[in-house]
Amino acid sequence: MQRQQPIGIFDSGVGGLSIGLAIRGSLASENLVYFADLAFAPYGIKSTQVINQRCEYIVDFLLQQGCKAIVIACNTATVNSINNLRAKFSVPIIGVEPGIKPAAEQSKTRVIGILATEQTLQSDSFAQLTARFSQQVEILSVACPKFVTLVESLKHNTDEAVTVVEQYINPLLAAGCDQIILGCTHFSFLRSSIEKVIGTDVDIIDTATAVALQLEHRLNQQGLQNLTKAKGEEKFWTSAQGDEVVESIASLWGDEIRLSTV
Repeated sequence: MQRQQPIGIFDSGVGGLSIGLAIRGSLASENLVYFADLAFAPYGIKSTQVINQRCEYIVDFLLQQGCKAIVIACNTATVNSINNLRAKFSVPIIGVEPGIKPAAEQSKTRVIGILATEQTLQSDSFAQLTARFSQQVEILSVACPKFVTLVESLKHNTDEAVTVVEQYINPLLAAGCDQIILGCTHFSFLRSSIEKVIGTDVDIIDTATAVALQLEHRLNQQGLQNLTKAKGEEKFWTSAQGDEVVESIASLWGDEIRLSTV
């Protein structure tokens, strides 16, 4: 496998772009292929069977594009499918999980809150993760289906977004949470709206940087990191069609994009 081969990144929609931006920031020379499975979004309300089928299809597709490593830039896909994908495919596969450990270590009130999708909160992986820290802190979780819609429709920095954030987060603040964990990659784009609600005494835990660092570690470990000095290229794929898809991805990525449809 060649070092110049791309890294594959996928999500049910555009939320995983937050992970892609973190990877671009720390691994500037890497070529990236991003797949937005918008025809099947959101994953948070789909069955585990459907999520597994889509994840297998997308990873197989990304490997056909020559990808040397795969990043599951979706918490719901990670908790439902990563073990199955690692058993089926031989390339490095990096997933995302809610940052409960750093939140538990930093909390002074011993109460932390997790914002996620319903599928993530109901998964066995999430139950196992929370069980590891349940003696250390009180863990409160909230399913936030409206967050995904706000990001996909580019309304994440609006007054409407702040109102929705208040609906989900105010009960956590009232319960004494001093750490708010973003348990879905879409939610990173709502950070400014969330900050307007929580003020300065509550921390936001976002795992995008941690995922990029783990990817870099795995690439170095297996001798796969691109060592050239040239800036890497990006290619975007989606399972949906429409000009609004291009607009959505380009807006969140912050640059012009090349988008192809499968």
